Amino acid sequence: MKKYLPCIAGVLLGLCFLMASIPVLFNLVKIPSLPEGTPAWHFMQAFVPTGYIRFVKMFEFVGGIVVMIPRLRNIGLLLLGPVIVNIIAFHVLVDDPKHLVNPILDIIIACALYLLWDARKKFSGLLN
Repeated sequence: MKKYLPCIAGVLLGLCFLMASIPVLFNLVKIPSLPEGTPAWHFMQAFVPTGYIRFVKMFEFVGGIVVMIPRLRNIGLLLLGPVIVNIIAFHVLVDDPKHLVNPILDIIIACALYLLWDARKKFSGLLN
């Protein structure tokens, strides 16, 4: 079973990011508007019109696909790592921190941490 856990975690992490990126990249949904004047609204006013959200969603899309391929999983983690940190930072610093208790975000964090722990020997070369 331990042999299949990284594959399951990689597929779950990849599917979460694909579900978040495909609708935005292919204009399947309109980005919801936030209450005007809130910090999150100001953040999105800079994020959406400049096209930066498409840039981030492209990283999510590519990282989501790559993390599902066992041989390329660590490259996918390197692509998705900054995105995950920014999602957490947004919820802690800009949005209400109580939104951190979100099932999808919990799955993303748990899968990413598990995959990092599973590949810790391969990533140790980056820290030396």
